[in-house]
This record gives sequence, C-alpha cells and structure tokens, in this order.
Amino acid sequence: MTTSGAVHSHAGPGQQWRLPAGLLMLAMAAIAIAWANSPWAGVHRQLMALPMAMRVGPIGIEKPLVLLVNDGLMAIFFLLVGVEVKRELAHGSLSSVRQALLPAFAAVGGMLLPALIFTAFNAGDPLALRGWAIPCATDIAFSLVVLRLAAPRAPPALYAFLAAVAVIDDLGAIVIIALFYTSQLSPEMLLAALAPLTVLLLLNRRGVRQVAPYMLAGLVLWFCVLKSGVHATLAGVITALALPVSRARRDSPADRTEAALDPWVYFGVLPLFALLNAGVDLRGLSLHDLVAPVPLGVGVGLVAGKLAGIVLGTAAGRLVAGARLPERTTWPQIVALALVAGIGFTMSIFIASLAFEGVVPEHYNGAKLGILFGSLLAAGAGALTLRTVARGRETP
Repeated sequence: MTTSGAVHSHAGPGQQWRLPAGLLMLAMAAIAIAWANSPWAGVHRQLMALPMAMRVGPIGIEKPLVLLVNDGLMAIFFLLVGVEVKRELAHGSLSSVRQALLPAFAAVGGMLLPALIFTAFNAGDPLALRGWAIPCATDIAFSLVVLRLAAPRAPPALYAFLAAVAVIDDLGAIVIIALFYTSQLSPEMLLAALAPLTVLLLLNRRGVRQVAPYMLAGLVLWFCVLKSGVHATLAGVITALALPVSRARRDSPADRTEAALDPWVYFGVLPLFALLNAGVDLRGLSLHDLVAPVPLGVGVGLVAGKLAGIVLGTAAGRLVAGARLPERTTWPQIVALALVAGIGFTMSIFIASLAFEGVVPEHYNGAKLGILFGSLLAAGAGALTLRTVARGRETP
C-alpha cells in the first residue's frame, strides 16, 4: 500500500502471455474432460500411466508420465512462481509491512474459511480430511484471465491486489505442501540436499549473475528433495529465492530466468498438467455424487469460502491495521474479486493429487468434480459481478 492507498504491481516480463495461455489451459482442461468421458477414456488413462525414465549413469528416476509432470515439470512452474514471489517481496506489493497488510489479511481469510468449510463437510471421514487444503488455493493464471476478459477497464490497482492476494496464497500453499503433504522422510537425502542448498546460498552471496550455475544446483536439489519424501516442487521455490533480482528489472538472473521460462511454462507445462490431471469421469453422474461431502466441501469452499474469507479478511485489514482499499477500487469490486479468486483449478488439482491420488481414488475424482464445478461457478459469478461493477472510483 502506498500512502495514497494504491497497491502497485511489478508485473513480470511474461505477463503478456497470461491471457492466451489461460485460454489454452482452459481448452486443454475441456479436452481432458471430454476425453475422460469418451469411448477413448482408456487411452487417456494409458497416457497418464505411460512409463517415463530419466537416467544419468547409475542415477535415474522412473515414473509414469502424470507423476513426472506433477513432480518434475511442475517444479519449473514453482520456480517461476518463486521468482514472482521474490520480486514482490523484494521490490513489489509485498516489499513492506504497510504494502502487504491488506492483501495478506485478504489471503489469510481466503485460505482459512475454505479450509474450515471443507473440514465441516468432511469431519466424519479421516481420509477425506486429507483434502482440507484443496479449496484454499487460487489459480492466478485463470483468475487474472477472467478479470481481464470481464473487466478490461477495471482500475489497475484491482489487478495488482488480486495478484498480491494470489502471491500470498501461493506462499501459503507452498508452506502447506511442505508441512502436510510429504511422504515418509529420508534423513539421508535431506542431509544430501544441504549440499546444493549451500551452493545456491554461496552463488547468491557472491553475486553470481550467470543463470546456469543456479539451475545446475537447483536440479541436484530437486533430485535430493524428490528422493527425500518432501514434495520436489519445493526445490523450484528454493532455487528461485536464491536468484538475485534487481529493482530496475533489467538483466538480473531472476529476470532472465523468468523471461526464458514463462512461455514454456504457460504454453507447455500448465496445459500438459491440465490435459493429464483435469479429466473427470462424469458418466453416470447423479445428484448424490455432486452433493457428496468431498465435492461439496471443495465447491462450497472455493465459492462461498473464498468470497467470505477475502471480504472479511479485507475488512479486518482495514479495521485492525488501518489499511485502505487499493486506489480507485470499491467494495463491490472487492466482492467480485473475491468471487474470481474462487477459481482454484491448477493449484487445487495439484493439492488434490497429493492428498488423494493413489490413496483414495474415489475422493480424488470427487475433489476434481468439486474443483471443476466450484471454479466454473466462481468464474461465472465473478465475471457477471465484474461486468456490473468494473468502473469504480477512488475509495474515500
């Protein structure tokens, strides 16, 4: 927050990709759903299970394609997210306590209430409770696409506020994954991970500006973290936080990494993730399936939980910290933004896979069902509301 009440965004160099990339991800998700409900659904399952291997000498990894994407390629996505988080923490909308207060309150509310709603719906099922974090997530790509399409003339500070909320949401998701979605830990591999971590810290301290040494150390860190039982995507975040970033956004390692990865992530990694993970079998679906505790908890959490959590969190930020709304935005716009933030999709599906895939398959399909319908409802309601309240004036 600036003294005028505005939240400024330091958009990355790849922001121009986000609208077409978001539309591509939406198309791939639609293809995945259609494929999973077609006579060729078995081919989709075979594609997900396609054996893949990476090997360097005696060291190698063998996984089905879906896990290679979720554990491997998604680490590149988290590397990109980590660069954006670091920039906002260093020079952007989260660079001071005053600037970060309002989106922080909003994001915390937008994570807490959906988790409580899901827990309330699934309190009697210990296995279902593994998915408590699924509705906590906001898909920054899709949410910004809906905001851009529905309200192209909305105040710039509204985009910045949504981005800041989503960045803090991503930080929360990273912490949740680290603390609650790990398999059995390997102390030996955790200890081995200290070596590439130390290399990353030394590279940063010495101000090394070549990207390659960071990426090489990050790759070793990813392997160690993957084998340790902690989810491997965290290696992407750690590597990103080690990259130097400049205030002027000219030619720092973080800037060059983001510029190089952004189109590959948004036109490659995320569409492939959507194609492999978004397929929901809707054949034989009944009302009972839609109102089962898991999909209902996810859907209501994403729509009602995000709406109430972000609005109440924003109000709490104003009351407790004396923060002002972003420049030229209004409360109806905050309500619309809170609805749009209920689009979980990529991150929600990712957390659902960690919680249920291979453990409780019926809950995994139910969670994806809730994510699909909840995200569609949030997008539609948010877009309609934005169309009505897009042109706001400066908040008094």
